Amino acid sequence: MSDTNETAAPHPPIQAEAVRQLAMLLNETGLTEIEYEASGLRIRVVKGGVVVNSVVASASVPAPLNAPAHVLSPADHPGTVKSPMVGVAYLSAEPSTPPFVQVGQSVSEGQTLLLIEAMKTFNPVRAPRSGTLAALLVGDGQPVEFGEPLAIIE
Repeated sequence: MSDTNETAAPHPPIQAEAVRQLAMLLNETGLTEIEYEASGLRIRVVKGGVVVNSVVASASVPAPLNAPAHVLSPADHPGTVKSPMVGVAYLSAEPSTPPFVQVGQSVSEGQTLLLIEAMKTFNPVRAPRSGTLAALLVGDGQPVEFGEPLAIIE
């Protein structure tokens, strides 16, 4: 059965022009993600890909039967290292050098995890404690906001 038949489609048709406009806004502003919602339709555009969700305000989606009671977001994890400033994250000192750290690697308190460039100054982000780097949550050259989760140390 084809999903091209609008009467049989469970979701409203994709608003291609709205997606294009949001993608243009991403490029113009340097953002990596933008979301727009109107009339029960929510569109989220992420640089590098497009995710379109159709949501009807009155609809409720039941949780899967085997879903965990509570999943920690990176921001809630006790080992989260957050950005101390707005800037651009760099995972190595120079483009041709290896990254400061890799996921799965043991890190020591005070060890440089990455750099954040702000106002043409490179500021090291250091591990607040020793442990294992469980996740790097930013990519090389990615803009970051103050308080944004950057890494998780377990």
